[in-house]
Parts: sequence; structure tokens; C-alpha cells
Amino acid sequence: MVRQNKGMKATITVAMSNYLEAGAIVAGAGGLTLWVEYLQLTDMWVGLLGALSANGFGAAIGALIGGALVDRYGRKFIYKYDLLLYMAGMLLIVFAFSFPMLLAGYVIVGIAVGALIPAAWTYIAEEAPPNERAARVGWSQFAWSIGPAITLFLSVALAPLGLLGSRLIFAQLFVVAIITWILQQQINESQIWEKEQEKARLTQSGQAAVKGSLKDLFTIKANLKALIFLIGIYFFWNLVAGTMGYFMPYIYETVGGLSAAQANLLQGVLWTFTVIATYAVFIKLGDKVNRKLLFGTGGVLGIIAWLILTFGGMGMTELALFVTIWGLAAGFGAQAFYALFASELFHTKYRAQAQGLMFCVVRIGVGLISLVVPAMISTIGFQTSGMIMIAFLVISLVIGVIMAPETRNRSLEEIQHERYGKSA
Repeated sequence: MVRQNKGMKATITVAMSNYLEAGAIVAGAGGLTLWVEYLQLTDMWVGLLGALSANGFGAAIGALIGGALVDRYGRKFIYKYDLLLYMAGMLLIVFAFSFPMLLAGYVIVGIAVGALIPAAWTYIAEEAPPNERAARVGWSQFAWSIGPAITLFLSVALAPLGLLGSRLIFAQLFVVAIITWILQQQINESQIWEKEQEKARLTQSGQAAVKGSLKDLFTIKANLKALIFLIGIYFFWNLVAGTMGYFMPYIYETVGGLSAAQANLLQGVLWTFTVIATYAVFIKLGDKVNRKLLFGTGGVLGIIAWLILTFGGMGMTELALFVTIWGLAAGFGAQAFYALFASELFHTKYRAQAQGLMFCVVRIGVGLISLVVPAMISTIGFQTSGMIMIAFLVISLVIGVIMAPETRNRSLEEIQHERYGKSA
């Protein structure tokens, strides 16, 4: 029991990386209109902020670098330095007085959180008991959800302070990062990664046995199949979720006519439902219930939510239904299952690098769409834009329902041997 409790402590400590990433995205979203007014930003500059931030290209670059480093030097390696970079970026944002300074902060924070995420999901899955792996990975999703909820409610509470309130919200993320960095220095290295290192030392090929190349991800059948499946479910779902994460308060205000405080409160409620569903469904049932069924249910609910928002208008009833249904669906949607499957379906020597590559591809997609979201809404209208989002969600759902594997209660070693052969 003591060992299990220590494992949970490490899980929560590492999961705080997700809190810091999602919090950074939503902190930018919650105060976006304030920064637009303060710096007189055009649609192009607004799109650039979203594209280069923790929600887009910044995270993409960080994930690609971080994934490779984590597979080569260990899961714990990234935690020595990465949050120091995150804190530097946060300070730039907190004290920003020009667009270049604000943008530089966004880019630095984006790179930092991008490097953290593959390490976090990999570490949590590798340290989890086979019959609790979904639950443990679910805690990273829980942290991912509670970060935006807290940030948005703070946005509402600090709304009377205007831009100062937005600066204070970024400042609280800086403080949380300090605490998290201190705690992350105390965790142990992943036992599975250390075992793979020992195996490499006992073989004649040495490092070659433990370091997987980027080429291997595309030439080995098991890797390629996993890449197609995981990018398929996460890329298209995240085009929608990523747009929402950064632009939804902006959409509520510009399309629905809500005030900044109302928009942030609405999103805070949405994320609260996600927190509830993550715990009640993914954490509690992810290791017990057929995963295709859970994934499919979450996917269908997400599509229903967007159908209501797109064709029902933005009256209070429609908005209430949207935030409730999408909020619940996101708690056991594509991201939660992506984090789980991405850690299960790759060999130890490819695990973090594969996640870094996929996260990079996904965030490039979000970065590209972020460049045009404000212009899309003002030119083709929200209803047409909403139909595009629904199409993305349908593609993710179909791929997931067809290709999702059943890996419950099996060790990572068992899954690895099945996919790569007994000699792996």
C-alpha cells in the first residue's frame, strides 16, 4: 500500500504538467479580448498568438524535441530543466507591454509545455499497475481539465481588474510551476525505462538496442499502424478542442454577444463538467468497461453538442446544453484515450519519441487552424465553421470505433511482445 501511495504521489506530481499546459492555453483565451484592446491587435495578430502558443506551433516544437530527449536520457530528465523555461516565459507574459514581448512569452511557454506532455503521459503509464493504467493516465486528464476550470473562474473573479487580472492569472501559473518543479525533482526514474537500459547494456549492440530511430516509426508495421490510428483520432478531435481551448470565449463574445465575464464563466462550467466526467467515467471505468464503447459514447456526445451549438444558435438554453454535453464528453473523449493508447501501443524505446512526433503533428494542425479561425468566423460565418468542426469530430469517431484496441488489464510488456514479437 505504501508503494502504491508513492506511485500515486508521483502520478499527481507529473500530471501537474498537464495543469500547467492547459492552464496556459486557457489563461490566454480568458484574457484574449483584453490583450486585443490593450495592444490593438488585428485578426492576423490574434491568430498568430494562438498559432505560436502552447496551443499550436510552440507546443509542436517542444513535443518533438522533448520526446526524443526523454527516450534517450530518461523520463525524469525533462523535469530538471523544462519548468524553468516555462517560468521564464510566464514572466515575459506577466510583464508584457508590447506584442513582441507577449508573443515571445507565448512561444517559450508553448515549447516548454510541449516538451513536458510526452514525458508525463509516458511516465504515468509506465509506472501504473496494469489494472490501473487508465485510471492513472486519467489523473493527467483530470489535471488538464481542472487547470482551465480554475483559470477561467479566476478570470471571472478578477474581471473587474481588467488586464491586470489577466496578468495575475498568468502569475498564479508561475507560482504553481515553482511548486511543481520542486516536487518533480523528488520523483524516481521510470522502472520500465531503466529495465530497458539494463537490457541494452547486456546486449552486444548497446545503445542501438534502446534508442529507436525516427525512421523506425514509419518502417516498422506496428509503429506505423499505431501512428495512423492515434493521429487519426487525436488530430481531427483536437482541431475542434484546440480551437475551443483558445478561441471559445472569443467566439461567445463575438458571435453570441456575451461579456468577457459571462464567456469565461460559461467555459469554466464546461471544464467543471469535464473534471466530473474524467473522474466518474474515465478514471473509474476506463479499466473495467469496453474501451470502444466508452470512446464511441464520448465521440457521439461531442458531435451532438456541436450540432446544438451550430444549428441551435447561441441562446442560453443552447449554450447550457452545449457546455454540459461537450464538457461531459471531453472527460472521456479522444484526448483521454489518446494519452492511454499512445503509451500502450509503442515499444519502450519509441514510446516518448512517438508521442512527441504525434503531439507535434497535432499541434501543427491546431496552429494552422488558429491562424484562420478569427477570419473564418468573420467571413464564412459561424454556422459553416461549425459544420467543419462537426466533420472533424465524425472522422475521429469513425477511426476510433474501427481501430481502437482492447488492452485492459494487460502489462505494457505483454502488449509490446504481442505487437513486436517475443524478442522485443
